[in-house]
Order: sequence, then C-alpha cells, then structure tokens
Amino acid sequence: MPRIGRIVPLDATLHVISRGNNRRVVFHSESDKLRYYALLFKLKQENKIDILHYCLMANHVHLVLQLKPESTLAKFMKQLNLTYSHYYRKLYEYAGYLWQGRFKSNIIEMDSYLLQCGKYIELNPVRAGIIAHPAQYLFSSYNFYAEGKSDSLVTPSPVYLGLAGSPARRQEQYIDFVIDSSIINSDLLASKIYIGSQAFINRLQTQYKIGNYREKRGRPFKAEQ
Repeated sequence: MPRIGRIVPLDATLHVISRGNNRRVVFHSESDKLRYYALLFKLKQENKIDILHYCLMANHVHLVLQLKPESTLAKFMKQLNLTYSHYYRKLYEYAGYLWQGRFKSNIIEMDSYLLQCGKYIELNPVRAGIIAHPAQYLFSSYNFYAEGKSDSLVTPSPVYLGLAGSPARRQEQYIDFVIDSSIINSDLLASKIYIGSQAFINRLQTQYKIGNYREKRGRPFKAEQ
C-alpha cells in the first residue's frame, strides 16, 4: 500500500520525532548535541519555524514546532537531518542510513494538550533513568520554562504564557504541572495523528478525510463520537 502524504496545516502545532536507524545512537557526546542544537537554531530561522519544546536524547529527537503559512517544514527536516548525517559520517567514519526513515509527527491542539506534549518530551531523560529531575538535563526546553533560563532555540509556548501574568508565577505553575504524576500516554503519540479534544480530532478527520489511527491508513474512517 503506498504511503499517504503527510498532513501539514499551514498554522499547525506539531510534535515531531526523529529516531536513529535501528535505534542507533546519533549523539555520542555533548559536542554532537551542540552541533545539532546549532543546526536547529540556524535552520528554524531560515525556514520560519518556531520551536516551542525540544529534547535531544541519545538515539532520538523530540521537537514541538509551531508553523506559519510561510514555514517550510519538509525543507527544514531534510536540511537538519541530512546536514547532521554528513557531520556524523565524517566524524565517526560511518556508512549507511543514520535516521530511521522519514520523521514521525502528530498535530497537537493549541491548549492543554500542547503543555502535556511538552511535559512528555521534557520528562524523557527522567523516564530513561538518565537523571532524577528534568532540571538536570541540559538539552531540553525544561529549564527555559521552569527556571527562566535563556535558551535561544525556544519560542515561548502561547499556552505557557497564558498560565499566569508574571514570569515567576508561570514558572511555579509549570513546575507544579510537570511534577504532577499525570502524563500523556506514549502509545497515544505513537498510534495517532491528531492529539487533542474530540471536537478537534473530528474536525481534522473530516477536513483531511484521514482517520486518527496510523494503522488504519488508506481505509475509510468513521468519525469518533
């Protein structure tokens, strides 16, 4: 069955994940992550894309991207992963595919689901047992939101800005939100295209004529009640 084209609304908020091929480690050192970080900063500007949340793990990357009508997502991801692949192959004398196929993405509703997705991303190192608290991890957006630390990669999430009127109060609320035990289900991100309220999901299913389960690609869909 031929794969369907990726759904990318002009003003979408996307959760994007790129994995190393066969779970290969793509960042062996802090220097590798810094190289990828620098590429993200350069290319997000060139392609007019905002990065709301991110986390660079050893064998995969999570990004929450805010698109605009003038954004060029496909070009951004191709430049990003191809340029880093060239760097990696030369440094580690590696031949073969570095990334696992094309990147995966979910369309995220711009409300509490966006914060939930950001929380899920920033808690990745904790779930992996790398650190005990997200503030200890250098290569994620957590410290930007929770500690107010400067991070030139991050554009503040509009939902985060709506948490409170003052920066200090927003940081307090974000910390409370992240340490709360509830978290978005990873199976949800893996199996569905649209993440949000049922009204949001139904609207996008109707608009794009594509159901919400990845395993049902190409089949007629029935809008969920």
